[in-house]
Amino acid sequence: MKSILLQASALAIFVQGTFGQQSLWGQCGGIGWTGPTSCVSGACCVSQNPYYSQCLSGNCNGGGVTTTMSTTTRVVTTSGTATTTRTTTTTTTGGNTSATVLSPGCGKAATLTSGTKSMTVNGKTRQYILRVPNNYNPNTPYKLIFGYHWLGGSMQDVVNGGYYGLQSLAGETAIFVAPNGISNGWANSGGEDVTFFDQMLQTVESGLCVNQKRRFSAGWSYGGAMSFSLACSRASILRAVAVLSGAQLSGCSGGNDPMPYLGIHGTHDSVLDISLGRTLRDKFVKNNGCTAQSPPEPGVNSGIHIKTQYSGCRAGYPVTWIAHDGDHTPSPTDRGSSSSWAPAEIWSFFNQF
Repeated sequence: MKSILLQASALAIFVQGTFGQQSLWGQCGGIGWTGPTSCVSGACCVSQNPYYSQCLSGNCNGGGVTTTMSTTTRVVTTSGTATTTRTTTTTTTGGNTSATVLSPGCGKAATLTSGTKSMTVNGKTRQYILRVPNNYNPNTPYKLIFGYHWLGGSMQDVVNGGYYGLQSLAGETAIFVAPNGISNGWANSGGEDVTFFDQMLQTVESGLCVNQKRRFSAGWSYGGAMSFSLACSRASILRAVAVLSGAQLSGCSGGNDPMPYLGIHGTHDSVLDISLGRTLRDKFVKNNGCTAQSPPEPGVNSGIHIKTQYSGCRAGYPVTWIAHDGDHTPSPTDRGSSSSWAPAEIWSFFNQF
C-alpha cells in the first residue's frame, strides 16, 4: 500500500511538472492570470503588456527572446535610374523588441471572419470592414494593415480599391481593416477616431493572430491625415505609416516619437498644397534623427516622380519622400503609364520591416 502511495505521489509530481507548463503561443502571465507561468522547452514567457504574457519560440535571454531580422532597403538615386540594394542584419533581444510578438488571438480558433463589423465607441456606433486571409492559420502571425478613406469616401471605397492596391501585393500575408469615418471624414474630435482605432486593434488582435510588431496604416487625403495622427499618438503601436497627399487635419497628439514615414504628394496638388505634406514629412525627419534636406521634386509637365530616402535616420526609422508631377490623387502615374507606382512603393516600404 505504501509503495502504491509513493508511486502515485511521484506520478502527481511528474504530471504537475510536465503538464503545468504552457504550450507555445499560450498565455503564461499577466494581471489576474492563474494558469501556468512557465513554458514548454524551446519557448520563453515574454510580457506583452501588464495584462498578458505569452510563450514565444526562441532562446531565453533575460526573460526575452533573441531574434535575428534581416531587412532590405531599396535606394533609388534622384539623379538617374540606378537602384542600389542594401541588406542589413540586426539582432534584438527582449520580447518587446523582437521581430515577432504574437497577439492574444494566436494559437486559438478564430473568433472573427471577413465582413462588416460594428462596435460602440464613446456612445457612437462605428463600423469597419475586416478582411481575413483565405485559409487563415491561427498559428501564423499576420501583418495588420489599416486603410483610411478620404473625405466623402467610405470603408467600402477602400475595399473596392484593394486597400490602396496593397491587398493583391500582400497576397494572403496580411489582415486588412477599412474603418468608416464619422460624416465620412476623420475630424478626430476629442481623439474619438484614435479611440476607435484602439478598440478595433484590441478586437482584431483578440480574435485573430497578428504580429504586433507589424502593424501599419495608410491613407489618402483625409485618410492620410488620420494615418499621420496615428503616427503621432500611436508611435509605439504602429511600425510604419504611408501618407498620400496628407495634411494635419486630424490632430497630432504627442508627436515627439520616431516613426518610419512614407510621404507621397503631388507638386501641384490643388486641394492640399504640397507644402502641407512637406510639413508632415519634416516632423518625422526630425523625430527620426534624419539629416534635414530639401529633396528635389519634379517640374510641372515633367510627367515623372522623384523618390528620396533620407540619410542619417535612426536605425529602423527611415523616412521616404516621393513627389510626383500631379494633382490630388491616390493613384499617381508617370507619363505614358496606365498603372500607378504608388501601391508597390507603399508595400515595399512596409515589407522592409
